[in-house]
Amino acid sequence: MTWTQWFIFILIIQIIHGLATWKLYIKAGRKAWEAFVPIYNAVVLMKIISRPWWWVILMFLPIVNLIMIPAVWVETARAYSKDSKVDALLCIVTLGFYLFYLNYVADVNYIENRELKPKTSTGEWITSILFAVVAATIVHTYFFQPFVIPSSSLEKSLLVGDFLIVSKLHYGARTPMTTVGAPMVHDTIPVIGKKSYLYNDNFEERNTSWINKLQLPFFRFPGFENVERNDIVVFNQPADTLLNMNDFHPDRNYYKPIDKKTNLVKRCVGVAGDTLEIRNGYVFINGVQNQLPPRSHLQFSYDVTLKKAHTSQAEQYQFFDLLKKIGITDGARLMNDGSYIIFAATDEAIAHLEVQPNINTVTPIKQGKGVDGTIFPYDNKYPWNTDNFGPMWIPKSGATLNLSLDNISIYKRAIEEYEGHKVVTRGNQIFIDDKLATSYTFNQDYYWMMGDNRHNSIDSRYWGFVPNDHIFGKPVFIWMSIDGINEGIKNWSFRWDRIFTTVSGGNERTSYLIPFIVLVLGITFFNRWKRKKKANS
Repeated sequence: MTWTQWFIFILIIQIIHGLATWKLYIKAGRKAWEAFVPIYNAVVLMKIISRPWWWVILMFLPIVNLIMIPAVWVETARAYSKDSKVDALLCIVTLGFYLFYLNYVADVNYIENRELKPKTSTGEWITSILFAVVAATIVHTYFFQPFVIPSSSLEKSLLVGDFLIVSKLHYGARTPMTTVGAPMVHDTIPVIGKKSYLYNDNFEERNTSWINKLQLPFFRFPGFENVERNDIVVFNQPADTLLNMNDFHPDRNYYKPIDKKTNLVKRCVGVAGDTLEIRNGYVFINGVQNQLPPRSHLQFSYDVTLKKAHTSQAEQYQFFDLLKKIGITDGARLMNDGSYIIFAATDEAIAHLEVQPNINTVTPIKQGKGVDGTIFPYDNKYPWNTDNFGPMWIPKSGATLNLSLDNISIYKRAIEEYEGHKVVTRGNQIFIDDKLATSYTFNQDYYWMMGDNRHNSIDSRYWGFVPNDHIFGKPVFIWMSIDGINEGIKNWSFRWDRIFTTVSGGNERTSYLIPFIVLVLGITFFNRWKRKKKANS
């Protein structure tokens, strides 16, 4: 729904609320009209049920309000002596319409200065759990969210098994677009493997389904910085190929709400307005080679031939151990001709490998200029592949692009899928929303995301631009790092030099683990001393 449609919907809800509670407002010593005034009626209701005014804010926060609004229904019933478990259940299962019964049928009296503490330990326990979930959901949705590195696309900068804290404050937190879903769960509910939200991904019905109409329009709170070139960014994958988090289908895209698309982490190598080109695997921005930050290292695949072929498994294992010692950790494969293919290695690691006594040649595996039909924009007129790509302009909000049959395949997906227009070519003409178009002005910024592990990264080279509304947050902190995270708990080992370190910074990684432990112990002992002093006074 649009913002206008949501405004009308909320007004209707306010009228329903007024009709359901105006007599209850009068019994609490208020005026009947106060039950009908949007937002003000909620402030008054908080006074009636003896709850703090800031509950009103929580009632309007998507996802959080799925907990808070039912809680307010129950609290309203309790304020009029209806405080049994049955009353609470009726409030919830009737979606609040139980208040109509209290307003027009039941003989209820308002309880002033009622006891707010639950009468039973079970009720107190449930209340504590609910508000812990509310607090965690607010932090998770609008401030910080944990994220685990699942793949080696940013190897050396971020490792598989790094547990990150992703800040949503840097680029500005998005309000959830999916209004009905489980709190603090992304795409799939753990264990049961079901979707965590209501959504119809049927292509033919997704624009007309009442479920999909419950989506909020995109809105981002102001951040304190913009996405900059070479930032490591977490974002929602534009072309999502995961039916759920455990079910990969590369043959199609699944139409999910933006905030429920698969989360990815890559490096932003091109920002809105840049002209990007990839030459022999290296990124050039506006004609100048992109220089990566100190902690980042480009990796490519290599073909390695030996002076004397390995004829035993022992020799092969020794070679793999050598690769690991010099920092080549992404694996290698022995080929039928006796050579090895190394999947990912930095220049520094290759320099160490080349001087080994049995190494004959080390050759980078790169594609020359030519068409690769598996990469963006899937058009044979562009002789592009993962190592030689572009040049290509990245769309910028407010910028106007002259359209032609030569460039429409590059920008069609952005105009159609991300900006909501119908794009059709007829002969040598282009039509947008059935109107002849020779140019187009973009509504939002776009970015180009790539992995440092250039030959082992599914990134913008495969699905194109990343729109601004897909930007999720900025990784700022590694709070845990486990080597062998995908190999079973017996094979886990902690990377102590990475725990409690920042994602970005100078050449050397600094751990803040010891200061954190000292701070926690200091706070713990101080609180114990304070409680002991209070008990003795």
